[in-house]
Amino acid sequence: MPFVSSHQDTEQLALTLVAKFAASVEQVWQIWEDPRQLERWWGPPTWPATFETHDFVPGGRATYYMTGPDGEKITYYWVFTDISALSSLSFDDGFTDESGNPSSEMPIIHTAVTLERADALTRMTIRSRFDSIEQLELLDSMGMVEGMTEAIGQIDAILAH
Repeated sequence: MPFVSSHQDTEQLALTLVAKFAASVEQVWQIWEDPRQLERWWGPPTWPATFETHDFVPGGRATYYMTGPDGEKITYYWVFTDISALSSLSFDDGFTDESGNPSSEMPIIHTAVTLERADALTRMTIRSRFDSIEQLELLDSMGMVEGMTEAIGQIDAILAH
């Protein structure tokens, strides 16, 4: 399993997950750039993601939904704030309402991903930042760490092909 560590920093209002993969940086980059690969791992196995749009450019938007075991669908969006090919990407990740508009009731997660070569492995760091401690605690109580850990655990199978 590729998962290495997680760290919650309440002072910085951040959650950091680190994983290492026996794959090239280019291969790991593809799991973010290609929406078909992304939907094979983004979300825990019991809540798979389906990406409807994926405009992978700075200022671009992605829309997706996750489907639970009972068929419940929760919709989300990303706005890509920065993309530096093969090394980093940043996006704001939010929930949407039934009409596809950003939810005013749920937090926006500011996510930064970095990829770097570490020995013969690629190290992926995902840092999620929140606007308040209440938002961090809410997402934590919803199982964000466990869900992301399970999601990351699916990446090795994708990279093996």
